[in-house]
Amino acid sequence: MSATQSPPAPSLLDARRRRADQARQVADVLRHQALAGSFGTGALPREEQLCREFAVSRNTVREALSLLVAEGLVERVPGIGTTVVTGKYPHGLHRLMGLAETLHEHGEISNEVRAVAIIRAPSAVAHRLRLPQGEHVVYIERVRQLGGAPLSLDLTYLPRDVGEPLLAADLANCDIFGLIEQLTGQPLGTADLSFEAVNADPHTAVLLDTADRAALLMVERLTHLADGRPVDLEWIRFRGDRITMHGPIHRAQSHPA
Repeated sequence: MSATQSPPAPSLLDARRRRADQARQVADVLRHQALAGSFGTGALPREEQLCREFAVSRNTVREALSLLVAEGLVERVPGIGTTVVTGKYPHGLHRLMGLAETLHEHGEISNEVRAVAIIRAPSAVAHRLRLPQGEHVVYIERVRQLGGAPLSLDLTYLPRDVGEPLLAADLANCDIFGLIEQLTGQPLGTADLSFEAVNADPHTAVLLDTADRAALLMVERLTHLADGRPVDLEWIRFRGDRITMHGPIHRAQSHPA
């Protein structure tokens, strides 16, 4: 295109969009509605209604629904239509809470404690917990279940003075957060969070009852007491098909120079 030519009109640009792009757009909106419970009985609108709603072809709608079927979110039954068959549990980010506190409305959280040990802290762990190099820490590994179904694999490191008293606690039925507060006599204050998508290695896939290389949501969380001391470093692998993270954020007000 030369410098004197004008870009195509918006209507022409829209017409050139590939069907796969439109299907992805439709699927994103429908996924949100399905997870939010917007469809009442769980039945999605009929194809012709979705065509009108999104101003796309029936083939585009079918491709969007196929994406949701592949995710395991909906199923399509001839003569019946498309229905939501599974949902994700909402994990709020607006408060610092343990998993049982966060998801108590959705069922009972239980923990399969797979490993508990006192180990020499890897240098990166010691640094994050503000411990001297070579210091020992308590390591706890748990598969966390909601309603009897695997939800996450949690790898936790705690300073020895905080973690050792927890070894006699009921780790199978209690959140570590609550136990830390009881032990230290002060509340937890803040946490540093990071999120990334990872694939399930074969061993993790077995523990979480999911497919090898399935998408997982990895959360790294460093939690501090109210006085600022870091006391809990965790790597948490959530099943991506069973959890969704949400929370409000605010744009800081700009100040004139």
